[in-house]
Amino acid sequence: MSKEYLTFKEAMKYLDIKSHNTLRYYIKQGLPVTIIGNSKRISKTAIDDFMQAHTAVVHPAKAVVKND
Repeated sequence: MSKEYLTFKEAMKYLDIKSHNTLRYYIKQGLPVTIIGNSKRISKTAIDDFMQAHTAVVHPAKAVVKND
């Protein structure tokens, strides 16, 4: 059984990011953190919801065609 609430280190692994700055940026952008006493956790559901809410469709740039 996997756990729902992750430490910051575990959340970074789940998100496949290596920088604490990136995680802090996500938190500033609205990723919720659960704080109980001195313990801070991020739920997998919150991460999934946050990533879904920040998903955008990116269209590749059009190829430049030269007419020689």
